[in-house]
Amino acid sequence: MTQWTVHGTRRIYESEWMSVDLDDVEVPQGERFEHHVLRLPYPSTAVVLVHQDNVLLMWRHRFATDAWGWEIPAGRCEANETPETAAIRETEEETGYRPGRIEPLVTIHPLNGLSSHTTHIFTGSDPVKTGEHDPAEAQKIEWVPLNEIPTYIRKGLIPCGITLAALTTYLTLRTT
Repeated sequence: MTQWTVHGTRRIYESEWMSVDLDDVEVPQGERFEHHVLRLPYPSTAVVLVHQDNVLLMWRHRFATDAWGWEIPAGRCEANETPETAAIRETEEETGYRPGRIEPLVTIHPLNGLSSHTTHIFTGSDPVKTGEHDPAEAQKIEWVPLNEIPTYIRKGLIPCGITLAALTTYLTLRTT
């Protein structure tokens, strides 16, 4: 097995949300160079909340890409919080629905060439409405039929990579 060797790390920026490092790396063929790495101190979670063959999606704008799109609820784990607890909390805070049950679906590293970040994705079921969605998180939320998700993807209505990974994994695994 060949893998990159990390000879050292120099921190360029740090906040409570992330750090940016320059890692001194060497590839197996011997070339050595500095590589930028984005490190997040806590993993994040996301939930594919399903009810009666519908999935709960949030229509929102992302300023960094200046793009609108449908997303599943997601957010970071807080210190000493399990991914399961964070997934339930974030779903309820963002959408006003609390999953009655959650099960692990998949764990991904969404930018593994540039970031150490991990996202734990869950399938949620038995939703209970506990309030209204957070307008700072989404313009609107909707229960979208699962059979319409491939059309949403083809039309570019789901630009979020984590949401794409979660929904395509869910749809693939539920049919196998």
